[in-house]
Parts: sequence; structure tokens; C-alpha cells
Amino acid sequence: MRKVIVTGGAGFIGSHLVDLLTRSGMHVRVIDDLATGRLANIAHHEGNPAVEFHRHDVADAEAIAPLFEGCEWVFHLAGLADIVPSIEKPLRYHHANVSGTVAVLEAARRAGASRFVYAASSSCYGLPDRFPTSELEPVRPQYPYALTKWLGEECVMHWARVYKLPAVSLRLFNVYGPRSRTTGAYGAVFGVFLAQKLAGKPFTVVGDGTQTRDFTFVTDVAEAFLAAARSNVTGEVLNVGSGDTYAVNRLVALLEGPATHIPKRPGEPDCTFADTAKIRRLLDWKPRVGFEDGVRHMLDNIQLWKDAPVWDEASIARATRVWFENLGDGAT
Repeated sequence: MRKVIVTGGAGFIGSHLVDLLTRSGMHVRVIDDLATGRLANIAHHEGNPAVEFHRHDVADAEAIAPLFEGCEWVFHLAGLADIVPSIEKPLRYHHANVSGTVAVLEAARRAGASRFVYAASSSCYGLPDRFPTSELEPVRPQYPYALTKWLGEECVMHWARVYKLPAVSLRLFNVYGPRSRTTGAYGAVFGVFLAQKLAGKPFTVVGDGTQTRDFTFVTDVAEAFLAAARSNVTGEVLNVGSGDTYAVNRLVALLEGPATHIPKRPGEPDCTFADTAKIRRLLDWKPRVGFEDGVRHMLDNIQLWKDAPVWDEASIARATRVWFENLGDGAT
């Protein structure tokens, strides 16, 4: 039974990856400090001898190092997301997303791991010039979250070059699905809209809703991580996307509810759309879950968002005030 590490394995994407790895016959060690992850996400593995849980800050190099002994593959998904908190607390984001990544890289290298797969973010592209956006597009992070995830990726590629650690970085586009986080900062559109629908409130659509997003279902993303680990590809950055891009207005229509409009936010692209030619070629990976099927699955599981915060125009304005203050007025 192959032993693997999943940092952030109690999180949204990480927990789905744990499910996939255990179904594939692997022994999984989850490392998560529960800053954003939830034990409920992996509660169905309780009593499963193939899943271990270890609560640690991944930046604590001394604490995590012994857990890597005997593990062949390392999937590094631990980190902090969300735009507004990163603007407010950039040092915390650097600690988690950069220092944490270096600590995990070193633990993997010293333990002799044979594969390292990093969860990067497509937010590093900022406001791209071309769509679909390929891995060759310039990196232009617009806020500290995007910057720190890209710096983490640079560390991964550096360890691949200098230390010959077999590593791949996956730039994820707009991942959605069950278990996406429902607490804390104002965040991804799916969670916001589903909580509003349950509460009978209008969907708070940013701008005119014509902006499009490359919504990618979480189980497809988990499959991309496994494909990367099974491959011999190393030192490469690969986009992970759905192969299409969908208007927010289309999402509103599928969710079937009234909408209200809030101001467009600085530093956000009008479109996210991954060029996935490279990952299809190198890993023979492609998404399986279509957008309509994914939305239907979310609606079938809408009760998962019954305890999520219900945002409205006023609360969103308060929550995103620092966003406008720091990135508005011509900031780039």
C-alpha cells in the first residue's frame, strides 16, 4: 500500500483528494491545522486504518518532518485563500503559503519523496491579455493571496531544478463542489449564492454579471492531482480548468432566483478561462463533469450551506471595503 501525504487534507479540495486516494488503495497521512479545513470533511474516514490525521501548521518544519518518512508522494494543498484577509494580513499569508510550502518541500526532499504535486492558483495571472490563458502568459498577481501562492509555486519549481525533486504545479481555476468552505471571509460565488438561495435572498451579482469564470468541478481537480503524481512529468506548471468559461448570469439562471447587483471590484478579471492543452497532452487528463451537471449536484446538496453566512449588499460592502481602498483608484 503506497503511503502518501496530503497537506490541507481536511479542506475542500484536499478532502476530495483523500477520498480518491483511498479509493485507489493508498494509505493517506493528512496534515492540517484546521485554520480553514474541517474534520467533518473527512469524518467518513474515521476508523479507516488507511487514513491518519495529524494536526500541525505545515510551516512548523520540525513537527511535520517525521510524518514524511516512508511516504512516496506528497500533495501540498495546505494554505490560506481569500482576497480580503490577504490584504489585511499579508504576513499571515506569507507564513502559510510561502514558509509553509518551503517547509513541506524540505520535508519531502529529506524523506526522499518520489513525487510532489502543488496546488497553485490561476489568480497569479491577474488580468490576462489572452483567453483561453496559457501557462506562458505573464504573471501579474493583484493582491497578496495571489502573490503568495505564486511565490510558493516558484519555490516548488526551484526545488525541482536545484534538488531534482520530481514536482508539478497545478494552477487551479475556480474550483467548486460539495464541501467548499461556508464560513469566514466573503469568498467564492457558489457558496455565497447557495446560502442566499436557501435564505430566500437575491443573488448578489458583481457588476452586470456578464463576466465569465472557468468553473471546474472538484472531483475533476482531484483526478488531476492523481494524474500528476502517476506521471513522470517534472518541473512543469499546468493549468487545471473545465475547458470552457461560463457567465455569472448563466449560473444565476441555473440556480433560478432573483438577483441584485453590487459594484465591480478592482483587480478582478472579466474572464477566467484556462488553456488546458498542456495538461491534456502531458497527463492525458480532461474534465468529466459538465457545468450544468455540476450545478445540479450543488443544488441536490444545497443543505450543506444551511449554516453558511448569508451575504447582502450592505455586509458585502463592509467586508470588501479594504479591497476597494487598497486596489481601487488606479491600483494595479
